[in-house]
Formats: sequence, C-alpha cells, structure tokens
Amino acid sequence: MSHTPSPEAQPIADAATAAAPFVEVDTLAGRVRGQWRPTLRHAGDATDGAGAPASAAFLGIPFAEAPVGELRFAAPVPKAPWEGVRDALEFAPTAQRGDPGVTLIPEPSIPGDSTLNVNVFTPSPTRPADDETGLPVLVWIHGGGYFAGSPASPWYDGRNFNRDGVVTVTISYRLGFDGFGWIDGAPSNRGIRDWLLALEWVQQNIAAFGGDPSRVTIAGQSAGGGAVLTLLGMEAAQHLFHGVYAISGATADVTPDRAESLGRRIAADLGVEPTLAGFRSVDEERLIKAQQAATSLEGPDAMNELLELGLQLGPTIDGDLMTRSTVDSFAAGVGADKPLVLGATDDEFAMALMDAPKVLRFVPKSALVKKAGLSKPVARDYLAANREVSKLGNARLLGRLVTDRMFKVPMLRAVAARGAAGTRATGTASAAASTWLYRFSWPSGTFGFAEHCLDVPFFFDCLDGPAMAPLAGPNPPQALADELHAAAVAFVATGAPGDDWPAFTDASRATRVYDTPSTVADDGYASVRPLL
Repeated sequence: MSHTPSPEAQPIADAATAAAPFVEVDTLAGRVRGQWRPTLRHAGDATDGAGAPASAAFLGIPFAEAPVGELRFAAPVPKAPWEGVRDALEFAPTAQRGDPGVTLIPEPSIPGDSTLNVNVFTPSPTRPADDETGLPVLVWIHGGGYFAGSPASPWYDGRNFNRDGVVTVTISYRLGFDGFGWIDGAPSNRGIRDWLLALEWVQQNIAAFGGDPSRVTIAGQSAGGGAVLTLLGMEAAQHLFHGVYAISGATADVTPDRAESLGRRIAADLGVEPTLAGFRSVDEERLIKAQQAATSLEGPDAMNELLELGLQLGPTIDGDLMTRSTVDSFAAGVGADKPLVLGATDDEFAMALMDAPKVLRFVPKSALVKKAGLSKPVARDYLAANREVSKLGNARLLGRLVTDRMFKVPMLRAVAARGAAGTRATGTASAAASTWLYRFSWPSGTFGFAEHCLDVPFFFDCLDGPAMAPLAGPNPPQALADELHAAAVAFVATGAPGDDWPAFTDASRATRVYDTPSTVADDGYASVRPLL
C-alpha cells in the first residue's frame, strides 16, 4: 500500500523547517516549544528534499500537577498556568520506576516527580481556521499490566501516523498501587482519573495542534487495550472520544472487596494503617516492593486463580466511576454509539512456557487442560477445536489455553454484549453497534508464533525501529505493517477500518486474520468458543 499522505494530511516541512527546527503552540496553560523531525521512511525511500512530510513533536507537556506531597494518592489536579515558553523537547518523568522487564517493547523509565504528561505528535501544529476541519486524533494508552509501561517508547512515536494525516497523543498515568490501590480516605481509581483528565486536556487543547476534538480515537495494547475498553464502558467518559481500538485488551474489573483486601494486606505488611496518612508515610520504593510481594504469583493454583479472578491491581468497580463490570456496561448499552476494533495475537502468552516442553511432555493432554481448570466435556470440545496447536506439543497447547482464557474469552464476551445491546435497542442484529474483530496470526521470526506485543510495531508502522529483532525476528514483513497500519489510519479518520473488512455480526462473525497473506474468516475465533 502506498505511503502517500492522505488528502487530510498537511505536511509543511520545507527548507525553512530545516533552518528553524522549533515550533511553538499555545495551550490553555501556556505556550510550549516543540521540534520538527522528518517522518520515518522505509528502506530505499527518499529521505530528503523540500516538501517531505514532517512531524512536530511536543514531549512531556504536563496535564496535571506532580502527584507528590499532599497530591500523592489524590485525584489529579490540572496543571497551573505558566509564564513564558515551556520547552517540550524531551520526554518527562514516567510513573514506571526502573525496568520491570514485563514486555518486549522498549519502554524506558525516566526519573522525576512530574509524571502526568502528554506527548503530542502532529504534522500541522496550527489551529484550523473557522471554516476548516482539524485532523483526526489518535490517543494512545500504554500497557504493562497496570503496574508497568511507559509512554516514552520509541515505538509509540506518532510520526508515521502524522505522515498519514493523524495527530497522535500518548499519555501517562499512575501505575500499580499508586494508581489503583484501595486506600481508606483516598479517591478510588486514581489511574482512571488520570486518563480522564488527560482526555479532557486533549478536548481542550488538541485544536491548537491541528487536531479535531470531535474525532478522537482512543487506542491501547494489553493493559492499555483494557483501559480503552474500560473507558468505552464508563458513562463519565463518553464525551471524551469517538472511537476505540483495543489491541489484546486485558480488563481488570477488580471487585471492591478484593481491592480492599489487597490494600489492607499491603498496609499490614508495611506496618501502617490502611489510610491516606498511613500510606503517605511510606516512601515510593518501599511501597513498590510491598506491592510486588503482595501480587506475585505463587503456588500451583496461582495461574488458575489469575484466570478466574483476574488481576489484583487495576480498574476497580468502585460504585463511582465504575458502577458495574465492563461487559455488563456494554450489555447495558454504554458506548454502543462508538465504533470499536478489537483483537488479539494467536498466542499471547505462549512464550511464558517456552522452557516447559520437557516438563509437560508426558502429561496427557486431557489431564493437562483439566488441570488448567476445564471440566471434562469442555476439555473434550476444546481439544477437538484446537487439534492443530495440540500437535505442536503440550507447552504450546497450554500457552494457547492461557491466551484464550485471559484475552480471547473476555473479548468475545464483550463483542457479544455489544451485539446484544444493539439488538435490544433496534430490534435487529444487523443494526448492532459497529464492531470489527481481528486476529494477528503472523508468526514471529524469533518465537515461531504470534506472541504478546508482536502487533504493536505493525500498528505504528515502525518495523525499522529499535529492539525489533528480539520480538519479531529479522526482516518482519513491511507489507503486513502497511496493511494493518492503513486500516488503523482509516478507522481513526472515518470510523471504519476499510471496505474490505466487514463488521462483525452474529450471523457472519467476520474476522480479519492478519498474516501473509491476510484473509477474512467467517469465524476466526471458532477454536475459542468451547470456553464460552
């Protein structure tokens, strides 16, 4: 597919840009200074010359005050106005500390207190005239299990979306116990409150960067995919975005009792009262260590407990922002007016079992899946539906089962809930809310299967970025990145990922299968249905 910028793109890079690389924009809080860069090009493409598409990056713009001191464990407070011009030339501090080593995405940690920031990438940092429409906007929420991850990844750079006429924003939020832990006297779901304030910032400021606040798509991967699904099911968030793209979304939907139990346990381990004053008396490093100890997976039944109950730290059903589970919200019709793309890789967590083939080799497959929590009839049907992966050995079979239960079952239940809500509202399944389902099946050249995170660089069209070989192997297919990225651009720009990708319905169950070549399957998740 051609990489010619879309008609909406407004590339303004020229010889003058090279001579004056900085660019300034007025936000409601004050003026910021960003920097022009060329868009990334594929090998063999021209990279110079007047008129080449360009991207202006504004990094580390604070949308809230630093969450420290009296603001620690508090709701985020909008950033106070500043005087003069604020440099936005480098990524700001991140909520992630150190390197948790939980993903294969390069996500650097940056020390410092002012961790609530946005990064804006735009091809046209000028406010549209009254008779003009701004460019569509993509807001990216990073993953990391709700306790790790960073918006400062070079893979999340928006320059290639800029090349195709999309303003891109990446946001930060508080992680782990700091963002989601239960504390007596503190506001709940502080990480969600950070998402909401960042999205409010986008609504109030993105026009100054050339974006259209009435065309905002939120997207994310893993916990970030769960975040955008959570927001889609939240009444209080509906005015902040207009479409959702969820990659390997892992929702948490932690119950209130479970959240409070964990909070009290961590407080007891720290020797403090489970109150705002108690937790504020503990320094950040010590709290992170206590959080890690309390949430570690230990014991033979730990994985099954995780699959049955979900994550211990993450968005919580608090009766305030979240009044019910995300799937129940979809069933009630929340977010039904917003288009949704969602999907998963074929073997998200199979890489966690790569060292287990010898250990699992002599375990009968029926016993293996029953030990993993399946009843005898479900185990029988699941094995019959997954014969091909079963032939690859017990480790691959167990990896597929974990993937299916953690990612694909919740995803298919979300799709079913949206469809049912649409049918109740309209009386016809064909008029259900627009949802597009995909599978990413291309096998990594490193792992030999489509593992967790593999589709992210294809989404951002950054296969020439750093640290790619450990995830994708040598020479991942650029044509597949062209295809997937183009569908993402189309969805952000128009609310649909292209004419050749049918929307999902109960009748067709159409599923885009990304591979070489890609296809549209009638029911791309048939092998998961025994688990539903």
